[in-house]
Amino acid sequence: MAIRPGKRNFVIERRADWPITLRFKDSELNPISLVGRTVKLQVWNKERTTKHADAAITYADRVNGEVDSLVSRVDTASFPDEVFYDVLIIDTDEIHEYYLEGILYVSEGYTT
Repeated sequence: MAIRPGKRNFVIERRADWPITLRFKDSELNPISLVGRTVKLQVWNKERTTKHADAAITYADRVNGEVDSLVSRVDTASFPDEVFYDVLIIDTDEIHEYYLEGILYVSEGYTT
């Protein structure tokens, strides 16, 4: 099943954690089961020559398609002002599909 990934941009703070809960649903808004599937979220530069982060993924509810993702403050500390991310699901047949992609605009943040 070929899909078109959703697009969502975020503004995040440098030197802060970026947690996000992802809920995967089909076109009829039914949960997509993640049983036996692997979810990955990575952050790259636009040219895809430098990977800035691999998000930590916790499967909150596999049956109902819910994961918690976290990019750590250690990683965001070295992000340039704009980075690109995507979310990939790999199924049991090793089929890779992108579900979400976008830009992270990184705000400096001043409090330490």
